Amino acid sequence: MSRCGSRSANRDPHVGADAVNQDEIKLLFDQQAAGYDAQWAKTHPIRDCLHLLLDSAFATLPPDARILCVGLGTGAELMHLARQHPGWRFTAVEPSGAMLALCRQAAEREGISARCHFHEGYLESLPDTASFDAATCFLVSQFILDPAARSGFFQGIARRLAPGAMLASSDLASDVQSPAYEVLLRAWMSLMAAADVPADALERMRAAYARDVGILPPEQIASIIAAGGFQPPVPFFQAGLIHGWLSMRADQAH
Repeated sequence: MSRCGSRSANRDPHVGADAVNQDEIKLLFDQQAAGYDAQWAKTHPIRDCLHLLLDSAFATLPPDARILCVGLGTGAELMHLARQHPGWRFTAVEPSGAMLALCRQAAEREGISARCHFHEGYLESLPDTASFDAATCFLVSQFILDPAARSGFFQGIARRLAPGAMLASSDLASDVQSPAYEVLLRAWMSLMAAADVPADALERMRAAYARDVGILPPEQIASIIAAGGFQPPVPFFQAGLIHGWLSMRADQAH
């Protein structure tokens, strides 16, 4: 899980990644890369639970599977899967050069870099041959505020997957007009405070969630994924505001 918390003291982590602000998002991640993992160490139990369920979801993949990791940051999910499956090969897609450099360094320490292709850039710059057996995309699509563009992002993943291949994805999700959202938001803010996010940054985060973040009801996000060329997504994970889905590529991806 690569996008759990705040990118900087001055900006919420989950802002829209349309053409206007993609460069700004990349710059913020570049600036925060060096201390990113240490800052969010206290939230690692969430990540570890997601990875545990990911193992089960991908249990039937072949021993030589090819995995696409989209927006993986410093590469936690790649490292986890590579340790479990010595025959798998990975393509890491990340626009932040600083974050991808840390991912590459971790892969070298783990002795798995020969099994990895590191692609600095956005998904659209990766060849779209349908060759991957599975994909991960954790806390990424919420950067995209426009629903049609968000479905287009998932279409880009689907085009690069083999027919029937599985996508494991997660995003912040809730009906922001419901009483449940306030309950979850209070708990989420407490979690961020426990992760040593400064109080002023928490207030900016709360405000940005109402203005700049693509937090939608879980069923609406599932529909967006399906419109991107997947069979109806299956919920498989929730931790606070984070929801996860398993989505199988449809026979005819867009």
